[in-house]
Order: sequence, then structure tokens, then C-alpha cells
Amino acid sequence: MDKSVLAKVEAFFAQYPTKHFEKGHIVIHAHEEPAGVFYLVRGQVRQYDITVRGSEVVVNVFKPPAFFPMMWAVSRTPNRYFFEAITSVTVRLAPADAVVAFVQANNDVLFDLLSRVYSGVEGMQRRMAHLMGGTARTRVLFELLTECKRFGRLQPDGSWAIALHEEELARRAGLTRETVNRMLVDLKKQQLITIARKQIVVRNSTELEKELGEDL
Repeated sequence: MDKSVLAKVEAFFAQYPTKHFEKGHIVIHAHEEPAGVFYLVRGQVRQYDITVRGSEVVVNVFKPPAFFPMMWAVSRTPNRYFFEAITSVTVRLAPADAVVAFVQANNDVLFDLLSRVYSGVEGMQRRMAHLMGGTARTRVLFELLTECKRFGRLQPDGSWAIALHEEELARRAGLTRETVNRMLVDLKKQQLITIARKQIVVRNSTELEKELGEDL
């Protein structure tokens, strides 16, 4: 987000109350009317659905300075998703009508929001391609690369450290934890990743991209 846009967004949400949620707290429940639009100040929140079989499918993961759920705020379509704190989070809660009016009155904020929406749609289209035409391996590779780009910490040696455990990776890839474990073991044998406590280290993201391209 551009600095001037960020300053404008922060100034708008600063007039609304701050709320804190611990890891695992459901910020918004599916099929319930949201209390308003949440501006994420600190932490991460995942948006997910639950299939008829009871498994969780992650749709998106938000990090600061995101605000959500904008689809509901703009179109007032019923919210069908859960929004859960992945870490402890701090948010500001604003009325939906006020947020929509603010966005409509500020073209730079609207353009930034649209650019992030389109970027998110492109990511969802790629994920859909892997879900429909890929394999368990390509789905895991895709999620690892996505995590590197969005949340990864670049290390001095050029590797990427991502704080993502097997269970969460399985949710995002739409696979069982056992399947993800097998895929990670294979990638570790190929020396493409290493697994440390509470994190996965992608040793070379370029090589991982090549693996993904060759497999799909």
C-alpha cells in the first residue's frame, strides 16, 4: 500500500475502537451478520469455509493493513465464511456504511483496494488451477511459494523462512495432514526445503518455482 494511502486509511480507522483477539478466536462467524468492517492493525486472520465433510478450506489470509469483509460491506451479500485469528490480533472496528462512504470519497484508496482485490483474484485463479488440474505435490508447492511471497522472511543466504505448520498447510492446500507430511518429506529429501521448529525454510524459491512449472 502506498504510504500516502496508508496514512489516509490509518487516520480514518483511528477514530474507531480497538479490539484484541487471541489466537484461535473466531472474529466473524459464517452465516452471521458481521459487526462491521475490521481493520487489521497487527497479526494475521484467515478466511475459511467448512465442507460438507467437515474439513476446513482456507480462502484467504489477511495481514496488515487489510480490512475485511469488504465483499459483504459493499454488496451486502450474506457472509458465508469464518474469519479466525491465526495469531493474536489487534483490529479496529468501523461501521460498514462509513467504510464504504470513505472508500467512495477517496479514489486513491478505492484504486488501491481494487488492485489488491485483483491481485487476490489472480492468486485464487492459480490456486483453482492447481486444485482442478494439479496433484497433491503441485498444491503443496503452490502454497509454499505463496507463503514465501506474502509472509516469508528473507534470510541472509537467500532462503525464505515461513511460519507455517503442516496442519495449516493442509487446510490451505485442501489435503490431509498425512498427505502434506509425505510431500514435505519428499521435498526435504530433494534438499528444496528444511524443516525447523515451528517453521519451514524454502532453500531456493526459484528452484521451487521450476518444480511447480514442471509438475503442472
